[in-house]
Amino acid sequence: MVPGSSALFNFQSLLLVVLLTICTCTFLRAQAPALVDRNKTGFMGLFWKAARIGERLSPYVSLACFVMAFQILMY
Repeated sequence: MVPGSSALFNFQSLLLVVLLTICTCTFLRAQAPALVDRNKTGFMGLFWKAARIGERLSPYVSLACFVMAFQILMY
C-alpha cells in the first residue's frame, strides 16, 4: 500500500472500509436501533442498508472480515 493514497484507488483498502462500515452499522443497530432506523432514506440511508446487509449476511461478512484480517497480517 502506498502511503498517502486514497482508499478509493486501492481495492484492498476500499474493501476494508466497506467491511468496517457494515460491521459498525450492524453493531450500532444492535445497541441503539432507533439511531439507525430513523434514517432510511437519503445519504444516511446507506448506513441503514449497511446494517441490514450485516444482519442478513452475517456469516459471509464475518468470513470476509477474517479473510481480510489474515491477508493484512500476512501481506
